[in-house]
Formats: sequence, C-alpha cells, structure tokens
Amino acid sequence: GSQFIRPLFEFSGACAGCGETPYLKLMSQLYGDRALIGNATGCSSIYGGNLPTTPYAQRADGRGPSWSNSLFEDAAEFGYGMRLTADKLGEYAVELVDRLIAAKSAVPADLLQSIRSADQSTQEGIEAQRARVADLKKALAKAKGDEERRLLASADHLIRKSVWIVGGDGWAYDIGYGGLDHVLAQGRNVNVLVLDTEVYSNTGGQASKSTPIGAVAKFAMAGKSSGKKDLALMAIAYGNVYVARIAFGAKDAQTVKAFQEAESYDGPSILIAYSHCIAHGYDMSLGLEQQKLAVDSAYWPIFRFDPRRVAAGQPGLVLDASAPKVDVGKFMANETRFRMLDKTNPERAKMLLELAREQVASRWAIYENLARGVDPVAAVASVQAAPKTN
Repeated sequence: GSQFIRPLFEFSGACAGCGETPYLKLMSQLYGDRALIGNATGCSSIYGGNLPTTPYAQRADGRGPSWSNSLFEDAAEFGYGMRLTADKLGEYAVELVDRLIAAKSAVPADLLQSIRSADQSTQEGIEAQRARVADLKKALAKAKGDEERRLLASADHLIRKSVWIVGGDGWAYDIGYGGLDHVLAQGRNVNVLVLDTEVYSNTGGQASKSTPIGAVAKFAMAGKSSGKKDLALMAIAYGNVYVARIAFGAKDAQTVKAFQEAESYDGPSILIAYSHCIAHGYDMSLGLEQQKLAVDSAYWPIFRFDPRRVAAGQPGLVLDASAPKVDVGKFMANETRFRMLDKTNPERAKMLLELAREQVASRWAIYENLARGVDPVAAVASVQAAPKTN
C-alpha cells in the first residue's frame, strides 16, 4: 500500500526518466513525515535543493522531511551528526520525563509513563505517540516549574526520527567512501541510500569505482578494464550492517521490503539502488526494462543481508533473484556506454566482454555461498580458489 501514501518528494526537475528519483519518492512516502536527510553533493542535491524551490513537501499537518546538503567528502559524517543530535535530544527529553515522574509533577503520571514506554516501531505507533506528545504539551503549557518548561521545549524529540544519508556512487564509492565506511562501522542507527548510476552523472560522466568493466566514460575512454567495486560485499563483511541491493524496475516489492527492513533495523543500513541514467546512452523510457535485464543477467544481483537473520541462526543473505538466465552481453549491447567500444576498438570490446562475463559468474557464486550461510571471507576465497571451467 506504499503507493497510496502521498509522496513528500515531487516535481524534482531531474532529467526525464531519471532512475534515482523513484527511490527518493518511495522513501518520502514511507518515512518522509519524520525523515532527517543529509544529502551528498551530486545530482540528488541539485534536483533536491533547486532553490528557491524544493521538491520536498509536507503533509497537511505540516510534517515533512528535514533536508540539508553537504559536500562530497563529508556527507556521511554530516548525516551521522544528525543521528547523534537526534539521539542526544531524545535522551534529554526522556531524562526530563523521568524527573517529572520522580518529582510527582502535576502532569499526569500515566501520560508520562505511556510516553516513556511507547512502541514507535510502526507508523501507527508513531502517530499514537504524536497524539500523546500533543496532550503532554498542553499539560506542560499550564505548568509553572522549570523542568516542565524545559520539557515543553524538548517534547517533540520524544518522537522517533528516521535519519537518511543520501548520495550517488561518486560519493559512496569514491570521494566520500572513507567517511561512509567510518559511519557504518560506528553501529548507530543510520540509513544510507546510494543512488548508483555507475558514473559521475552530475559532473559530466566521469568514471567512478562503481563504473563496470567494459564501460566507456571520461577517464576510461578505452573502456574500463577494472571491475566494479563491490560496496555491498564490503559492508556485509562487518556483520552488523543491513545491506540490500535493489532495482525497482526488476522487482518493486523487493525494493519496498528492503526499505522497510533497513529502516526498522536498529543499526546501520545501506541500500544500493540501481539507477538508470541518460549517461548510459539509451532511451530512458526503457529504463525499467533495462533494470530487469540487469537483474536477469546477474549484472545486478538483488538481495538482502539482515544481521537479525544471522542472530536467529539463519543465513544472513537472501537472494531475491534467480540464477542468471540471460547473457550479460545482451544487457550491455543495449547501452551506448558499452556499445561504442565496438566501433572504436572491437577487439578490446570483445576481450572486456569476456572479462565481464567472468566477473558476473564469480560474483553470483559469491552471493550464492553467502545465501547458504558461508562466512563472507570464506565465500570469496572459495570462489577465487575454484578452478576455471573455460
């Protein structure tokens, strides 16, 4: 039912057919009423903060996302600061509630206790907490004590916040990776959304570490010879990070489920979202079909790794796609970024295509091992040690 909820991200002014904006729209539908968003510089910061207008909206009651933009190099730390601030203000508000309970304040004790113990794990729970906090503020406005006045100023922090760190692959894989890795390692409850176009889209189409093997981009005009960095596998190696790779054009229900699981996880989460882009060189009206082809060829295997499954004695990773059923060459042939090398250097294009096929097969084998419950390091080592079959 997520698509029956009013989006709080609309009319962005992004490129027609942009593959990034549907993920932001979905995030705003699910959590926009309480979201704190730290946005890295890039496409999403341009169409997300195109002042004096903004695509971020508010509900009829005035609630909506709080959004701010930081630099390429420190966006993860910037969003992490939002989490630390929200947590500290929430702790202070709870401390004031406890003081009023202990002092037998004129504010009804049952109201204070219900706020203190509220379950805010669902939207219904959060709305119920908002109603209780509204009653609390009315009661506090009538009180005269110093503690009551302090709590009145802090009462809104008794409602749970959802912190999102948003950026593209140039930020997450390259310039901001050190900060992103640091933030994931802290174990705090932040949600990271990587809008992966596999190229520096906003600055003109330069290669990033997300750019796949065989793709032509600025600084890789002969076709990129190194493979795409596996950001998901690196995050999985921590063991306590929720990790999902998603592609809404291939399986929209899996995308929604990954958002819900990531946000509900009390710890760091990262969603790596396949985002088709005009820099890929094809008609964006075919973006969803190309996303499906990316998944069907295992170019972009979709999955969810949830540490809660490991704690329950189950394999942490769930593969949400079947084994490759289409040759990755068919996917690559649809996009100018791959196809143009056939025109300029067909022999190199053929060689890089074979390397891409090998990489797709080995990566799929790694994720199959993880889905069977193999330790991440062992999952990679077993594939690297396996004899070649061709």
